Amino acid sequence: MSDANSIELPEITDKRFFGHPMGLAVLFFAEMWERFSYYGMRALLIFYLTEHWLLGENSNLVYGAYTSLVYITPVLGGYLADKFLGQRKAVTYGALLLTLGHGLMAFEGDGGSSGYSIQIFYLALAFIIVGSGFLKANISVIVGQLYPKADFRRDGAYTIFYMGINLGAALGAIVCGYLGQSDDWGWKYGFGAAGVGMLLGLVVFVLGKPLLHGRGESTHQKLTFPLEMLLYVVGIAAVIVCWLLVQNQAVVGWLLGILGLLLVLYVIFTAVVKLTPVERDRIFACMFLIFGSILFWALFEQAGSSLNLLTDKMVDKNIFGFDVAASMFQSINAIYIVLLAPVFAFIWIFLGARGLEPSAGAKFGLGMIQLGAGFLILVVGANSVEPGALIPVLFIFLIYLLHTTGELCLSPVGLSAMNRLAPANLASIIMGTWFFAAASGNFAAGLIAKATGGEGSLEASKEIVAGSPEAIAYIENVNSVYTTIGWVAVAVGVVLILLSPLIKKLMHLDTLGDADHSLAGQSELAEPQAAGMDTSGESIDI
Repeated sequence: MSDANSIELPEITDKRFFGHPMGLAVLFFAEMWERFSYYGMRALLIFYLTEHWLLGENSNLVYGAYTSLVYITPVLGGYLADKFLGQRKAVTYGALLLTLGHGLMAFEGDGGSSGYSIQIFYLALAFIIVGSGFLKANISVIVGQLYPKADFRRDGAYTIFYMGINLGAALGAIVCGYLGQSDDWGWKYGFGAAGVGMLLGLVVFVLGKPLLHGRGESTHQKLTFPLEMLLYVVGIAAVIVCWLLVQNQAVVGWLLGILGLLLVLYVIFTAVVKLTPVERDRIFACMFLIFGSILFWALFEQAGSSLNLLTDKMVDKNIFGFDVAASMFQSINAIYIVLLAPVFAFIWIFLGARGLEPSAGAKFGLGMIQLGAGFLILVVGANSVEPGALIPVLFIFLIYLLHTTGELCLSPVGLSAMNRLAPANLASIIMGTWFFAAASGNFAAGLIAKATGGEGSLEASKEIVAGSPEAIAYIENVNSVYTTIGWVAVAVGVVLILLSPLIKKLMHLDTLGDADHSLAGQSELAEPQAAGMDTSGESIDI
């Protein structure tokens, strides 16, 4: 095993980064710049597909296939890191692939849906997909490796890390969105800025290696230079496969179904056959949360596709006399998270100290309810004006607000739970499964987004006139889809809250300590209070 937690490493006593190790600062800024590049590119992608490559309604399918593949490949990256490379080398390799992919995105060609230039575009997407697979799951794992399992700072570290993600996402959407949709600049400048951001993230991570204190390093006895090079060739082969898949969206759907089933069966088989009863129950709790997250991401990820297009076509984007590019609204969610994450951290600690904090399952349910409420409020906003008229921009801020508060109840809690509950030998696989659930949600998001667009509306996205029959039909269709998914999300949220006591029982948090998962030689079970738990044994997920 290459997991740094499988060998005895000295505890990190450095507390220079707001009470946390400086290694967290390295991971914070590396991930911040990676998210700058990813979300900066994503803010532009749906418009690039419709306006430059002229893919029409298939744009949503390409978008969904791309974003879903981004979340599939962490299974490969996590497996190779666990078994051979170690997390640090996997992250470095992923960053190299990402830098190359974002650089290729700056090549526009002549546009249109034929010719060699669009193949370069698909190749750029493939490099980004595989690069994300090596980076995403593994950098999150290294965050957890900086701390003993019983360290009360762990959840706070994930919240800080999550703020870095969203700081980068906000800056990326604003900078890349402005450049890409500006008449004075253009696509290549928006995507080029994303590439520069990724290069900065790579530099930060490479230079910050000493501050990680050996976390994420490979301990595989046979990781020779030829074997390591072979693993990198496997990564290039995966790029070629993804280049083909992103152009064949139906195949991606089948791949998700088959691989998802096999992955779930593997995890469950391992839990039943190879783990202790307590560890098995914890894996089952993880699976509950993972399945609950699929619907959340299917609806939440409308932000980059159908909601982005709706904002562009049918929202009054004039703010204080300035016409704001639709892609720049992609920064709202990230800005909200940067502002609200400390508030949520305080709320969870405040409630936890009094034994009132909701369990992880209940938080998931609350997140789902807020997600559904966001869609329903946007429908109210669309119905508050004349049919086919521009929607007040206030309702865009409101839907992002509710989606953000819902995300803060689910995503950092899920990341922390996966890392806390998984045994060391399954750490990256479980984290990869978490991201695989997001992949399934993203693919479903593409199908939902396609259902919101009227015939030909995407090809003529700039030509829909407020009040026209086309605008009225388009709004009615969006309202119908958003109403349905809004109420479904609320209903599922209620069910998750009702099931939350069972999920909490399966976690066995009252006995969770370093002996279950962490460094060899640390055999004492931690007291609940030392692990950041209240007296009932529930973890304080921040």
